[in-house]
Amino acid sequence: MSLSPLTQIVTPRLVLRPGNIDDAMAHFEAARESMDAVGRWLSWCHPAMTLEDSETWLTACDRAWRSGEFYGFYLFDRDGGGFVGCCTINEIDRARLRANLGYWIRASRQGRGIASEAVPAVARFGFEQLGLKRLEIVAAVGNVASQRVAAKVGAVYEGTARNRLRIHGVQNDAAIFSLIPESISDTPSHATR
Repeated sequence: MSLSPLTQIVTPRLVLRPGNIDDAMAHFEAARESMDAVGRWLSWCHPAMTLEDSETWLTACDRAWRSGEFYGFYLFDRDGGGFVGCCTINEIDRARLRANLGYWIRASRQGRGIASEAVPAVARFGFEQLGLKRLEIVAAVGNVASQRVAAKVGAVYEGTARNRLRIHGVQNDAAIFSLIPESISDTPSHATR
């Protein structure tokens, strides 16, 4: 399934849209700012990361969106347009109508409910636009902040999977949470093309 890369979602405080090459500097700066906060949980976020890495990633995101491989939403402040993070539907299993839902928020904007606002909007997109019936949030057992977001948005904790995540070359146990269409409240948001 391929959707228009122009799709965007508007929530009370955010505009969520596919990233593009023009977002490379904002992505790079946010990642560099967030090394200590999210770098330990995301292998791509490391001290040797370059602007070229962000450009390569955004090019891959555009291709993936167009091919239906995964859907990465870049999160921007509705007022002022500053880049605040990402929320992605990936590892899509169309035969089983399930996928993973991941997110990260830049360090300077953490603790303000941004992920908790973005996740239901992206989940709704997955259920309504992609026809998915299950989204999994997989967070390393030490990643308490991501687990709090999962619980806050109504995801159900299903257990801990041993060696589920490989981060910076090391296997990590992970907490598994799930969302199903009935999990998502009618939080105001709307998608546009």
